Amino acid sequence: MPGPQEPGIILSHIRMKRIALLLALSLTATASVWGEVPPRPFATAPRIVNIINFVRQCEPREPERLSPQVLYETTLSQVRFLRKHGLTGTWLLQYDALINPQYQALMREEMARGCEVGGWLEVPQPLVEAAGLEWRSNVPWDYHAQVDFTIGYQPEEREKIATAYMEKFRDVFGHYPTAVGSWFIDGHTLDFLSRRYGIVASVNCRDQVGTDGYTLWGGYWTGGYYPSRRNAYMPAQSRRYQVNVPVFRMLGSDPIYQYDAGVGHGVWQRVVTLEPSCTEGGANAEWLDWYFRAFTADPALGLTYTQVGQENPFPWSLVQGGFQKQISRLLALRDEGKIRLETLSQTGRWFRSQYRHTPPSATTALRDYGTQRRRSLWFNSRFYRTNLLWENGMLRIRDLHLFDERYPSRYIDTPCTTHEFRFFTLPVVDGNLWSTPDHLAGLRLYHADGTPIRGYEPIITTGRDDVLVRWPLHDGQTMTIHLTESGIDISHSSLTAAWYWELDVASGIETPFTAIGRKELRAEQEGFAYRLQCTRGTFTDLHATGGRIFRLAPQGHKIQIKAGR
Repeated sequence: MPGPQEPGIILSHIRMKRIALLLALSLTATASVWGEVPPRPFATAPRIVNIINFVRQCEPREPERLSPQVLYETTLSQVRFLRKHGLTGTWLLQYDALINPQYQALMREEMARGCEVGGWLEVPQPLVEAAGLEWRSNVPWDYHAQVDFTIGYQPEEREKIATAYMEKFRDVFGHYPTAVGSWFIDGHTLDFLSRRYGIVASVNCRDQVGTDGYTLWGGYWTGGYYPSRRNAYMPAQSRRYQVNVPVFRMLGSDPIYQYDAGVGHGVWQRVVTLEPSCTEGGANAEWLDWYFRAFTADPALGLTYTQVGQENPFPWSLVQGGFQKQISRLLALRDEGKIRLETLSQTGRWFRSQYRHTPPSATTALRDYGTQRRRSLWFNSRFYRTNLLWENGMLRIRDLHLFDERYPSRYIDTPCTTHEFRFFTLPVVDGNLWSTPDHLAGLRLYHADGTPIRGYEPIITTGRDDVLVRWPLHDGQTMTIHLTESGIDISHSSLTAAWYWELDVASGIETPFTAIGRKELRAEQEGFAYRLQCTRGTFTDLHATGGRIFRLAPQGHKIQIKAGR
């Protein structure tokens, strides 16, 4: 396929085929240069889907439109639809639904046919009272952070809340649940649930800025990770800090457009996800075809995971269309052997059998359903995450966040006292929070004369635990980016070409950098100091001139960045 048609530059089909052939023949040679095994076919990465619906008893924000009976009817309709297609899934019950005999009877029927029933650990009034604590709201379920989540309580109170839930679950169903999820569960509570009750899997919310007052930003982008006890939004790097329960990211974010959806749209980030109620995403047939094609066919590394399902505070009339479209596609993909449909606990047990530490993983989208010709690669490891975004023939490192198990959550010992909660990791590049609608931040590639480097379609291959990106350039050269568990290596096929990366941010944005040296960036967030080392190549401090922060130039024709400690 020809690359983008730039003025005066036309690449013929014949020339492109020659380039692709030469690159394919060079795989083995390049693998030996990098000292890695030859990349394996990406089709070996498991593509796992969990059908997870979580269940509440009431929705006080809209009591007339969303009565308890409406919520029950949504759950019942989901049950009937899955039964119709012979599908099992995971049901996660909030405590107020757990103690309702109507839900108890329905869930016993679901368990009898092979479904999983687990816990949804948001905190309604009856759970607080069962734990012997005082309820702090005037409605029976309050979505505000300081009331609704375990972070709103002292650590010893969190244990009482978790104990009250687990013991009641056993009273109702005769056993403890092995999966417990929420939009967020803190590290102390997750560790307690693991040690005391032996849970094997959990879920939390995808990355988002401000939605419903919940900000989770910079985490392990998709798939599963073992969290740190000090901050459950941060993967642990060692067994010392690691909670041995894999946490999976919910809701199936658009790998191209969700990230930027919050730039310039006020306090709440727009939602472009797999949720059946999402008109831009999960309810849109064209988007669904695109999403599942990328999920099953584009290059991937390690576990490739997504979650299908919807919470029940939505009338079935708003959920039905998207839910039906998604299930029909999942059935076809399952029958074609392209996905594994599992319960949450099945995926958790498999993950624990495969990985001692959080594994490297990668997700790609090499086509764009929009008009901007974007391509996206997300890479995660226990040390960092990054996103490479190609747009109109140019490459931008849109995101680079570091992970450090020692970085404490602001709620590790002190309860949240506000309506909102905020969880972050350690930014080096943030193409969302450091951007405005007319200036998107990122690391961009330039020739020595300051003109942008342009190229064609990236060629991405995956190894056992790494990703190799080859980007054919308009000048006939190739830029190679090697993403490994502990860092990033970048090289240019020309030994003499002069080029560099440059980080620019929107005017007026404050970045966390405290010092920019030749071989190291130093930064600080919420009083926690961190750094990024360049073992080959050099940084240059640009003194934030017009939003320009630093330049990263190669040594010879290579750059090597160390992200792990």
